[in-house]
Amino acid sequence: MTPESIMGLGQHALYVAMLVAAPLLLTALVVGLLIGVVQAATQINEMTLSFIPKLIAMALVMLIAGPWMLHLLVQYTTQLIESLAGVVR
Repeated sequence: MTPESIMGLGQHALYVAMLVAAPLLLTALVVGLLIGVVQAATQINEMTLSFIPKLIAMALVMLIAGPWMLHLLVQYTTQLIESLAGVVR
């Protein structure tokens, strides 16, 4: 196994992790920002106010993007396991 192939596996793993995490992280960011703007406009400084909308939004994103995320992870894992034969040599 060459250092280039190890780096390639690591890059691909980070890319897949980024793709899987991005929908949830972006949803939390956008909802948190919107709630923060509403809190600033109304001067309601309650820390727990943003938790429930974030939870609901992330659950909806998980329902919508969950099958795609699972497919991506299964595809990556399958590729990784199939490439083990070439790695062991």
